[in-house]
Amino acid sequence: MARQRRASMTVVLLAATATAALAAGCTNEHGPAQDGRGRPQTPVPNQSKQSAGGAHVLAVKIDNAPAARPQTGLDSADVVYAEQVEGGLSRLMAVYASTLPKVVGPVRSARESDLELLRQFHDPLLAFSGAQHKLLPLIDSAPLQAEPPEKASAAYFRGTGRPAPHNLYLRPARLMPSPPGMNALTTGFHYGAAPAGGKPENTRTIRYPSAGFTFTWSASLHHYLVSMDGRPTVTTDGKRVAPATVVLQYVKVRQSAFHDVLGNNTPYTETVGSGKAQVLRDGRVYDVSWQRGKATGGTQFTTKDGKPVDFAKGQVWVVLAKAK
Repeated sequence: MARQRRASMTVVLLAATATAALAAGCTNEHGPAQDGRGRPQTPVPNQSKQSAGGAHVLAVKIDNAPAARPQTGLDSADVVYAEQVEGGLSRLMAVYASTLPKVVGPVRSARESDLELLRQFHDPLLAFSGAQHKLLPLIDSAPLQAEPPEKASAAYFRGTGRPAPHNLYLRPARLMPSPPGMNALTTGFHYGAAPAGGKPENTRTIRYPSAGFTFTWSASLHHYLVSMDGRPTVTTDGKRVAPATVVLQYVKVRQSAFHDVLGNNTPYTETVGSGKAQVLRDGRVYDVSWQRGKATGGTQFTTKDGKPVDFAKGQVWVVLAKAK
């Protein structure tokens, strides 16, 4: 009898331990993951992320559907990429190096094009909310650190006031202890004085089949005010998103091997190659060329005489648009 009681107690203890472990790994709908006592779970830093001296940028896939706006933390990104997704809609990738905001989001799923775009960074951290099933093996084998909620549950939480899937948010500090610094931005971008020439232009609009971006020069702020789908782009704390430089990069957009749940093909945006671009800074527009010879290299923007084009200091938006 005593032996049976000891065996029963062992089973109960094992079951309790397993239950606590599962609770520790789950994401609470209204906040971060909690431990078995209901306390916030503090993740153990991944030592591999700190071994390179914090040289990893953080790239976050940002939901850009109308229901996802206003976004959080978008104004703190050093670079924001806009790309076309299914149905002619748009999605954003925000890249952080100089600053890590407290919260970023809403976070959404990754696309195949992201893997090529991110090759220009050294072992970047990619925060995303999932991907098509057949794409997941490609993400796992890519030279990046994938950090979806399934892997880093304590870094994510569900916000209130919005329905899923537009309410998943990231706490960047739970993925990396500090921002890596501008040297981690291996994009090939140059910052400095404006090039000679250019034409005065205060407003420019670029459209996808089901989305539109407008950039309006503000002489008082010395930045461009962003509007999307005809509405001013502000963050959840009321800040207007206002980059110092806007790049309209014309690229090849083709069909991929992937589709969404409705059967719409997922566009593949090619960012390795060359083509035309326009750079907006200081209220002027410059017709330039872009070139990225290999996936591991950054993108060079040059004038007609081959000189590098310097961007204004501050946030850069790169809108990847289909070449005509």
